[in-house]
Amino acid sequence: QVQLVESGGGLVQPGGSLRLSCAAGSGFTFSTSATAWYRRPPGDERELVARISRSGATTNYADSVKGRFTISRDNAKNTVYLQMTSLKPEDTAVYYCYAITVWGGEYWGQGTQVTVSS
Repeated sequence: QVQLVESGGGLVQPGGSLRLSCAAGSGFTFSTSATAWYRRPPGDERELVARISRSGATTNYADSVKGRFTISRDNAKNTVYLQMTSLKPEDTAVYYCYAITVWGGEYWGQGTQVTVSS
């Protein structure tokens, strides 16, 4: 059973920063997977925030977070990160880690809450 575990969420004031981490459990090699961060705002649909290729050479971002969020990965540590800066109240959401392997297997983390409020 593959496990993706997110951490780093919490309450932050507008303009603040947070770094989310997504760690893969034993037996799962992150280097075989493209990964992404999604989020589900309160009362809204889940949306793609950012994604990164297996090597880390290619990244894509939602327009709403471009210039403020950075996705990165450390395959040696089996971990993917989402650095979030200049946070806004509309960034409030549950953030999910997602991985898809080269063989088509898809995996989700349990989510971590990010709340941006003064």
